[in-house]
Amino acid sequence: MKLICSVYKSLRKNEIYLYVDKRDALKRVPEGLLAAFGPPQLAFEMVLTPERKLAREDVAKVLENIEKQGYHLQMPPAEEDYIEHLPEELLRMNDPL
Repeated sequence: MKLICSVYKSLRKNEIYLYVDKRDALKRVPEGLLAAFGPPQLAFEMVLTPERKLAREDVAKVLENIEKQGYHLQMPPAEEDYIEHLPEELLRMNDPL
């Protein structure tokens, strides 16, 4: 499966993104989700294929969700995951002397 995907970011909630088929735009996204998401801002567009790697999402799951429900919602990383990716220098700054 190959899909041209539009990715919208939430202006209301940090690090939340909606992936949709570009042809459908936001038509298949439930009104309740759009209301909670806030005004969507187009972040970028890309071609999704099963071979493509995404930084935080499993591309197979994204493609499946878009096909079945019309969208994929990317939530922010869990706080523990976020902390694991902080540079060591930032982590050491919080260590007691």
